[in-house]
Amino acid sequence: MSKLIILAKPQDFSKGFVDFFDSIGLTGTGLVTKAVAAVVAVIAVRMLLQIPGNPKHALRNGSMALGTLFVAVILAMYGSDLFSTVTGGGAQ
Repeated sequence: MSKLIILAKPQDFSKGFVDFFDSIGLTGTGLVTKAVAAVVAVIAVRMLLQIPGNPKHALRNGSMALGTLFVAVILAMYGSDLFSTVTGGGAQ
């Protein structure tokens, strides 16, 4: 006789995206931060793929691409903290 196993409790998503992002622990600001980091990462990977054959230019373009990828990683990890300090500065 098979017994059903409940893997997760049921969620009420009647409010739509607000409930969904609350369930994964991501706010609207966090989502924007992750999206910006993802776009910057895609740009960095594209820069890495378009490195020219000239060694001098390849070294310069490769280092810029790695720096851009580093910025994307920092934005993904600490972007919500960085942006919250900028947006919260006006209220006293």
